[in-house]
Amino acid sequence: MLELRELAQAGRYLTQSLRLMVGVPDYGSYLAHHQATHPERPAMSYEEFFRERQAARYSARVGKCC
Repeated sequence: MLELRELAQAGRYLTQSLRLMVGVPDYGSYLAHHQATHPERPAMSYEEFFRERQAARYSARVGKCC
């Protein structure tokens, strides 16, 4: 039987997968990436991050951060 910790982790993975399927960005992943690759710059707030991801998804511009 799965332990409670393993069940909780599976739930987090499922939630993240479902959010990505419908286009909801993952702020936690952004923060981890930002801290690892751009520690000298301040991270965006959740609201700024969400607006930027929506603009990137629905605009015609091409490119990524890294």
